[in-house]
Amino acid sequence: MARPKKNDSNGANLGFEAQLWLTADKLRGNMEPSGYKHITLGLIFLKHISDSFEAKRAELLDDYPEGAEDPDEYRAENIFWVPKVARWSHLQDSAKQPGIGQRIDEAMLAIEAENPSLKGVLPKEYARPQLSAVMLGELIDLISGIALVEQGGQDRNQARDVLGRVYEYFLGAFASTEGKRGGEFYTPRSVVRVLVELLEPFPNPKLGIQGRVYDPCCGSGGMFVQAERFLATHGGRLGDIAVYGQESNYTTWRLCKMNLAVRGIDADIRWNAEGSFHKDELPDLRADFILANPPFNISDWGGDKLKDDARWTYGTPPAGNANFAWLQHILHHLSPNGTAGVVLANGSMSSTQSGEGAIRQAMVEADVVDCMIALPGQLFYSTQIPACLWFLARNKNPNGESKAAAGLGDRRGQVLFIDARKLGHLVDRTRREFSDEDIERIATAYHAWRGELDAPEYFDEPGFCKSAMLEEIRGHGYVLTPGRYVGAAAVEDDGVPFQEKFTALRERLEGQLTDGEQLGAVIREKLDGVITLGVGRG
Repeated sequence: MARPKKNDSNGANLGFEAQLWLTADKLRGNMEPSGYKHITLGLIFLKHISDSFEAKRAELLDDYPEGAEDPDEYRAENIFWVPKVARWSHLQDSAKQPGIGQRIDEAMLAIEAENPSLKGVLPKEYARPQLSAVMLGELIDLISGIALVEQGGQDRNQARDVLGRVYEYFLGAFASTEGKRGGEFYTPRSVVRVLVELLEPFPNPKLGIQGRVYDPCCGSGGMFVQAERFLATHGGRLGDIAVYGQESNYTTWRLCKMNLAVRGIDADIRWNAEGSFHKDELPDLRADFILANPPFNISDWGGDKLKDDARWTYGTPPAGNANFAWLQHILHHLSPNGTAGVVLANGSMSSTQSGEGAIRQAMVEADVVDCMIALPGQLFYSTQIPACLWFLARNKNPNGESKAAAGLGDRRGQVLFIDARKLGHLVDRTRREFSDEDIERIATAYHAWRGELDAPEYFDEPGFCKSAMLEEIRGHGYVLTPGRYVGAAAVEDDGVPFQEKFTALRERLEGQLTDGEQLGAVIREKLDGVITLGVGRG
């Protein structure tokens, strides 16, 4: 696929998210982050839809006054209808008064009543006695200061981007604060960016790729937000992709619905408590792009009840680990020319327990494994388990077309291995992130290997990437750990013969050993003097 041109203009240049977060976090006091998260994000969402509504209302009052109170005028532009009782100005006016929590709950209920797509989504827990009315008032004042519509020349789309980025920043900050529990609803942004930059979720009519994007365990929707951002920065439009997802945690599903609404992303996100394995809400969906970060190594996924499931094309996954159930569920939902990126524990690349090795072998022999990437440690909030990325492809020579027609080369019988364990940088004592340069390096290698028209020519890079044939993978017993294939990084040759280097290093070592012996003799002599002095004084 010819990569769309990148457009670097993506809205306001934020520099206040961190300060905003620090101020909001101070207001939390002794409240648990998990509870405070919904309080804060709900208010940010309310601010967003109210501002969007008021901006459209101002336009209508100028151009079509009789339509200013017509809900259909707003819904036609994907803007939520906000009743008077729920408008931000109404809440801000009474922010410091008793009963503000009750008024916020009433506002949330009124919005849900007028907008069926939000039914059951918004938090309605602001009137709890243990929630400080003073804290709520200060939080409203803080959120009121976020620069949005018609400030600094921003239009409504730029305003949406600003608030969307604030919402996303807060999600990440809450995930960091909550630690392991945070990882249940949030995948670190730099990891998602690797998935999106490699998959390039853009329609490609020549290959019948319509732009259907799916995540079977979508959390708070970060995969979809980054897919939308990819479109925006490469000249695409919001409606170019169709978004589908499923989530089993009801609270997380609510976060996802709000997150996507803030970004203006129209999506079909399903919830049920049984999950994608036992109640697949989208059984007939065949997606062009699948991005997923399933929970690692789940042992209680109920696999014993699904032994004969049609999704297990490559073998029945063990009841004690869901990793290969996720991979096969995802392959089942891929379109004929679809591609997928999946985050999994490192063990999935080499485990032979309970038939996992046989499933991996079957997948390799079926040529559905496209690329394997080893990740550095400390990327995730939720676990220190080393992780990797699996990239899957239904067809490595799409429709048998020429490179000129399809925009891709023929990569049948090959798998690309990338060892990214040395990339990334620490952002604090416990967590690592990929830089823009790291992500570009990984993506460039993958696009070059795929033979994309606008990509450079691919070359193996010792210590970083290697294109391996199936025969070589068979020789490694179908273990897919990149380190086995990429080898060691090449050492720069300085032109000095090995014998000469070795002789020089040995002479240097001998000199250091001699110096060490002399220093030891001096120290012993000094110690003897101390003992003699002590005896004389006694």
